[in-house]
Amino acid sequence: MRVHAFTDDALADHDAVAIAERIREGEVSAAEVAEAAVARSERVEESLRGVVYGDDRRAVSTAPADGPLAGVPTFVKDNTDVRGMPTNHGTSAFVARPSRQHGPFTRQYLSTGMTVLGKSRLPEFGFNATTEFQDAEPTRNPWHTGYSSGASSGGAAALVAAGVVPIAHANDGGGSIRIPAACCGLVGLKPSKGRHIDGEQARSLPINIISEGVVTRSVRDTAAFWDAAERYWRNPELPPIGRVEGPARRRLRIGLVFDSVGGVSACPQTRATVENTAAALEKLGHDVEPVPLPIDAGFIEDFTTYWGLLSFLARTFGKRALGRDFDARKLDGLSVGLYRRYRRAMLRTPAMLYRLSRIKQRCARMFTHHEVVLSPVLAHVTPELGYLSPTVPFETLLARLQSYVAYTPLNNVAGTPAISLPTGEADNGLPIGVQLSAAYGDERTLLEVAYELEGHTPWRRIQD
Repeated sequence: MRVHAFTDDALADHDAVAIAERIREGEVSAAEVAEAAVARSERVEESLRGVVYGDDRRAVSTAPADGPLAGVPTFVKDNTDVRGMPTNHGTSAFVARPSRQHGPFTRQYLSTGMTVLGKSRLPEFGFNATTEFQDAEPTRNPWHTGYSSGASSGGAAALVAAGVVPIAHANDGGGSIRIPAACCGLVGLKPSKGRHIDGEQARSLPINIISEGVVTRSVRDTAAFWDAAERYWRNPELPPIGRVEGPARRRLRIGLVFDSVGGVSACPQTRATVENTAAALEKLGHDVEPVPLPIDAGFIEDFTTYWGLLSFLARTFGKRALGRDFDARKLDGLSVGLYRRYRRAMLRTPAMLYRLSRIKQRCARMFTHHEVVLSPVLAHVTPELGYLSPTVPFETLLARLQSYVAYTPLNNVAGTPAISLPTGEADNGLPIGVQLSAAYGDERTLLEVAYELEGHTPWRRIQD
């Protein structure tokens, strides 16, 4: 069943840029827009389960702030602190108290002027590629509620795709912006490492793989967000993204990847989407040719071990970081399985960290002769709910995740930017995304190409 909240209200079917402009021109007020978003959320929440915490009173009464996106309603993912709202990280192992202050990235996010309506759902600690739970209802895909919305920013993606808000916060430690964007037919840019102020989690990692960002329905909303965020803080060691308002005239050399390492091949529908996107790029005048990935099958094992390390840290330091009531016995099957797997492999940690630390240099060579690389986001079409549930036996679930999430983690380890674009459609009507990657610091090129593809073949709209 398809579910959406689009209707003839203050939000209509406008994107964030258009809504901000209407507020500035006095056509609608920030309060009217917030009220419309709250009403939309209430209309679809029982079907989608995208919200974990709402603050309707604050949202409706918040006066428009300064910033390019002033008054635009949004949600913040529930692993990021917002003052006065709890941060529960998708787990039932503890119950969070309201945060006393905004997180470091939250301040940059709010500098754009957006109004936070509440928190969006994620799977436990963001470890899974679907927003499903061991003891709660899953977040559902608005294109078909029997299917996954992706993860870990699955709640954010469901809310944006369904039209509750035009833009929502997301973050990405292995594909968690791009995966839900691909599942829900959205634009999702994972920026370069160091592009923004790091959030709470990223600052404590031995290798920082976490990027912050947004999921949106239009390329210009993603571009406008980064332009606005850079006005608050910009890393002087990276070239600015700046204001990107459309395609560039230059033609690019684009590398093409169909299969990932370790024998993972894209399913026929996903491969066809990548082929069609490559053909569109060639028609637009770009040169497209196959390129090899700069990694071998050992990367899968190393990244899985690092994934397990994150679960080990969450379990070991849960009481210290999250509160005295943290109860590791309530962790879900995926978290427990990753923890146990890491315990068996922990002596290999130094070698694993060394190899992952060298990926950045190896990945840089891929962009010596190509400005952009085109690939799938995911190895196969969006699965039905239950396929990746944390209730699935761990070894089966791990094998499924490794063969599904085969393309996105490389950019997290290398620190390079990558964007998911909804250029395809599966046989069952669900969106299929493709990934464009670029050299470190070159988000601008990705946005320019994204504008071009969006103009060539506009994305499908759920309300149509």
